[in-house]
Amino acid sequence: MARERQNGSSGGTDLGSFLRARRTHVSPEEAGLRIGPALRRAPGLRREELATLAGVSIGYYTRLERGRETRPSPAVVDALAGALRLDAQEHEHLRDLVAGAVRGAPRAPVTPSRSVRPGVRLLLENLRPNPAHVISRTADVLACNPGGMRLLAGLDKWPVRERNVARYVLLHPDAPSLFDDWDEQVRACVGRMRALAGTDPGAPDLAELVDELLVKSPDFARLWDHYDVRLRSHGHRTFHHPEVGDLTLGYQSMHLEGTPGHRLVAYYAEPGTPGYDAMTLLDTRADRRGPRTVSG
Repeated sequence: MARERQNGSSGGTDLGSFLRARRTHVSPEEAGLRIGPALRRAPGLRREELATLAGVSIGYYTRLERGRETRPSPAVVDALAGALRLDAQEHEHLRDLVAGAVRGAPRAPVTPSRSVRPGVRLLLENLRPNPAHVISRTADVLACNPGGMRLLAGLDKWPVRERNVARYVLLHPDAPSLFDDWDEQVRACVGRMRALAGTDPGAPDLAELVDELLVKSPDFARLWDHYDVRLRSHGHRTFHHPEVGDLTLGYQSMHLEGTPGHRLVAYYAEPGTPGYDAMTLLDTRADRRGPRTVSG
């Protein structure tokens, strides 16, 4: 992806772009500042206000935003995180951006493996009737059991290489009606990709997907420059499914050791609940003429 599109600006660094974007999200009142009646031309904190809150000079902070200073100390990073009211994930992301700036030249791009081990495929099969799929670091669907495919209604109609959870959430016409909290799912997808951009900004697989979504999804383009970071590993999701009706399922995302970037996402419900009955029905309606697990 072009550097300026990645950074959300025409210059500077990922670190500077993150700081610039995040200070617009904090109002002076939230930061505990008293402001006069003068009209403010831009939302959020001014540079000098954030510098004061973090205990650094305005000149030093300005150099951070403009990419002329890229090595703030851990104490300064923590002070900036506190002033910006970052949560734990955002704070860690800020540390990752500083570490990336310290490394200097980006590492040689590596093409992530799409291969899923036979044992993992067997695990997917044994998880039935619980829907489950294996996804890459950029959310490509690499393998799934029948329920894991059918839970995302209409995903099976897409070509195998286009099956991607983020692409589905943002671009599939059925996604807004399928997810009870579609807006939140959109923000979560953008936030996970923004986190990956901070740790591996030169990743070719990420660049290709980001460039596509910037062009095709106004929602993605609007949220990409917010620099929100979200890494959800568990919780509950409610679906309004065209085949089995409404169902609420818990989910758990797990990293698969030995295959960098791969995650197993499994859904579950307590036996005897409507959610369990619905996911079982979804599994029994799966097409049993093909492979027991579906490759991506």
